[in-house]
Amino acid sequence: MHQLFDLLQPLRLTEIVDIGANPIDGDPPYKTLLQSKLCKVTGFEPQLEALEKLNTQKSDLEQYLPYAIADGNMHTLKVCQYSGMTSLLEPDQNTFDNFIALKANATVMERVLISTCKLDDIDEIQALDFLKIDIQGAELSVFLSGKEKLRNAVVIQTEISFVTLYENQPSFGEIDIELRSQGFIPHCFAAVKKWPISPFMYENEPLRGVNQLLEADIVYVRDFTQPQKIDNEQLKHLAMIAHCCYQSFDLTLRCINLLEQRAALPANTQQLYINMLNGSHHVA
Repeated sequence: MHQLFDLLQPLRLTEIVDIGANPIDGDPPYKTLLQSKLCKVTGFEPQLEALEKLNTQKSDLEQYLPYAIADGNMHTLKVCQYSGMTSLLEPDQNTFDNFIALKANATVMERVLISTCKLDDIDEIQALDFLKIDIQGAELSVFLSGKEKLRNAVVIQTEISFVTLYENQPSFGEIDIELRSQGFIPHCFAAVKKWPISPFMYENEPLRGVNQLLEADIVYVRDFTQPQKIDNEQLKHLAMIAHCCYQSFDLTLRCINLLEQRAALPANTQQLYINMLNGSHHVA
């Protein structure tokens, strides 16, 4: 990882913003970058218990703030029985009637009036290369009110719903249209969640899905087919994130290829990267 950083020589560490930083689904995709001290993380988590845990465990390259990021308006936060389902949106009972194994998790235990901030208004964010976001259905409001901060971003990992779990929740199609309009294209799925449609369930595995897609974490990247719209520093951070977070070695090599064409890297950098991969047994 440090070898790649030395090859690319970006001007600064990669800047990551994590909205909904509560680590309920395990390690974040940027864990290895952070462990290698090659990125800085600014996280947002309005649930105070989760925020306290994040701040207790953080390194000197991380900061976690209590702001709820959305459209800048007042909202009622629906605190659910399972904290991972807490949302600014109301759980859609018609949907949950079809996924009974999930329904109890979405029981609203408390309603709290909170103020939200627009991503564009957050002074603590000076640069944003990689946005990771999971805020239970309110992601589109962030993309719409954060266009200036996202203008230089190169990767977005967002949760999407194929079956909307909340009332008035934007669909995957709406999110896809907006991110494409901001210059991103889909790259890969980081995770796909299937869920059994009620009343069917496997006898010993009641949470095991059959075919019905429910949610996914999808990764969008700056559209590399339009390289004239991507500057050299963006290409370097895209290469770092693609390699370190997603093992997308082909995308990393494409970025290096473009940088070589622009004479922003020495002419042998592609070969050095390929040698690095072969030496690490990533590529046969």
